[in-house]
Amino acid sequence: MGQTIAKYGKLRALGAMSGTSMDGVDAAVVETDGHSIYGFGESGYRAYSDAERDVLRAALGQWHGPQVDAAAEMVTIAHAEALSEFEDVDLIGFHGQTLSHEPRGRGTLQVGDGLGLTQALGRPVVWDFRSDDVAMGGEGAPLAPFFHFACAKWFGADRPLCFLNLGGVGNLTYVDPAFEGPEAPGALLAFDTGPANAPVDDLMQARLGLPMDRDGALARDGTVEMGALELFLAEPYFSRMPPKSLDRNDFSEMIGLVKELNDADAVATLTGMCAAAVVQGMEHCPKPPSCVLVTGGGRRNPVLMEMLRVSLDCPVEPVEAVGLDGDMLEAQAFAYLAVRVARGLPTSCPGTTGVQALVGGGVVSTVSMDPVG
Repeated sequence: MGQTIAKYGKLRALGAMSGTSMDGVDAAVVETDGHSIYGFGESGYRAYSDAERDVLRAALGQWHGPQVDAAAEMVTIAHAEALSEFEDVDLIGFHGQTLSHEPRGRGTLQVGDGLGLTQALGRPVVWDFRSDDVAMGGEGAPLAPFFHFACAKWFGADRPLCFLNLGGVGNLTYVDPAFEGPEAPGALLAFDTGPANAPVDDLMQARLGLPMDRDGALARDGTVEMGALELFLAEPYFSRMPPKSLDRNDFSEMIGLVKELNDADAVATLTGMCAAAVVQGMEHCPKPPSCVLVTGGGRRNPVLMEMLRVSLDCPVEPVEAVGLDGDMLEAQAFAYLAVRVARGLPTSCPGTTGVQALVGGGVVSTVSMDPVG
C-alpha cells in the first residue's frame, strides 16, 4: 500500500495497547474519520511470556539504561508480531509500554520504536502520543476520553455517563453527549481514580505465584480491613481536583498496609481500596451520571463489580451492555487517536489532562521519511 494518509474520509486504523497490567498486546481495527466511528473491525491479542513480563518489570520506574533498552526492544518485537496479522489498514496507532510517568517531574516514558515498526510493517505509524501534552503542562493521561466521547455518540447516549477503565490503574471519563464535540468545555472530565488491579496482581504474584485473583475468588473469602482502607483514603491524591494522573507504582506502599493480613483479607482489602477510590472520584462529576460502563480486566471481577454497585447511585455495567468490547477498548482508542493525530485534530484538552490548550500530540512515521511531530 502507499505511504500517504488521506486527509479526508473514512480510514481503517489499527490500534495497539500494552497497558499497566503488562499481560500482552491488544490490537484492534476501527473505521473512523477521526470524528465519528463508522464501525469496528477485527481484533487480536498477543500475550507476553513470563520472561517478557520479567523484562518489563525490571525496567518499571526507570528512564534510561540497559533494562529500558531491553524493554523497548522486546515491546517493539512483540508489537510487530501482533500487528503483522492484520491486513488492509491505512495506519497504525502504537501506544508503546509506559515505564515511568511523572508529569510534574521528569515527564512520561513509553518505550517502543514507532519508526522501527513502520519499517517492519510497511505502514504509517503514529506513536509517542503523550509527550506533547506533558510538555504543555498536561498530565499526559488519560488519553482515551476523546474516544469515549465518540463511543457515546456511536451507541446513541443521550444523558451524561461515565466510562470506568479498571486496568492496572483506574481511570474515569465523564461524558456529556449533549455537546457537539469532545473538545467543547464541559463535554469531558477525565482523571485517574487510583490504583486498580496492579496492587492485587502484585500481591498475588509475590505471595502465591499467581498473576491475578481470577474472578475475585480469593477476595470473596476475605474481609476488608477498614483501618487500612481509611489510611489509604487519607492519601493527598484523593483530595486533589482533577484532571490528575498516576504512575503504576505511585501507590506501591498499599502492599505495606496489608502485609500483616492473611492472603484473603489482604486481597479483599486491596480490592476494596480500588472500589473506594472510584467512589471518591465520582464525587467530581459535574452532573450525576446515568450509568457507569466498566472496561478493562476489573469488569471480570464480580467482587469488585458488586462493591461498586452497592456504593454508587447508578447502574454499573460492563461496556458490553452497550455493544462495546471491554478487552479492546483501549487498543481501539489508539486507532481512533492515530487518525486524529494524522489529521491535525486535538487528542486532549483542559478537561481531560489539564493541558493548557487543545493538543494533538503524537509522532507520525512513514517508511520513506523520518518521524515528524
